[in-house]
Amino acid sequence: MKVFQGVEELEKAVGTHLGHSDWCTVTQRQIDLFAEATGDHQWIHVDAEKAAQGPFGSTVAHGYLTLSMIPMLMWQIYTVEGIRMGVNYGLNKVRFPAPVPVGSRVRAGVELVSVTAGTGGHQMVARVTIERDGGDKPVCVAETVSVLAS
Repeated sequence: MKVFQGVEELEKAVGTHLGHSDWCTVTQRQIDLFAEATGDHQWIHVDAEKAAQGPFGSTVAHGYLTLSMIPMLMWQIYTVEGIRMGVNYGLNKVRFPAPVPVGSRVRAGVELVSVTAGTGGHQMVARVTIERDGGDKPVCVAETVSVLAS
């Protein structure tokens, strides 16, 4: 894990790749709990028997489940010390180029796009690419926007 000693040190890393998270296995239990929390019970996610006959040969994780894993995966990659807090501000771009079949192992890679001073702190943009072990395309690419308050 990279540890940055304050925003000034983080700014020096703009344009660099910060590293990768550990691999994480996506389970049917996670998919089912996400379906329950969001009300998205589409068969492709929760009906293993029907999904086995579908386009992916098994159930697949919701794209938004994959997106929601970003904070957990990013926290394994870097931290910024000397700030009061970091809060999500939003997303600039999100794409789901490939599915995440149940049982897949995924990990995130982070590239620091920008750090700019603003009202209430510094705004940080990071490009997060989630890949599937053995996959030929990313399963999620997102530009996250955070505010780091000193």
